[in-house]
Amino acid sequence: MRILRTVVTPNLELWAKGLLAAAIAGAANGVITGFAAVGIDPAHFNLQAGLKSTLAIAGVSALMSGIIGVAAYLKQSPLPANGQTK
Repeated sequence: MRILRTVVTPNLELWAKGLLAAAIAGAANGVITGFAAVGIDPAHFNLQAGLKSTLAIAGVSALMSGIIGVAAYLKQSPLPANGQTK
């Protein structure tokens, strides 16, 4: 446990939490976008017969939005250098 504490600095922990938050926010946005397809094309995307298509587009949209959220976070906050202070 001591080894882990020396590797994970407070700055690195804060950065990792921000990275996780960006991924969650992006994925949540993607799910909402996927379910918005129900309003756009209810014949193909719906919560009854088209549930598989609706969940597929919501999943893919969540994945892509999560990746975009992480990329944007990494652009704004790159991995902190070892021993970097704010």
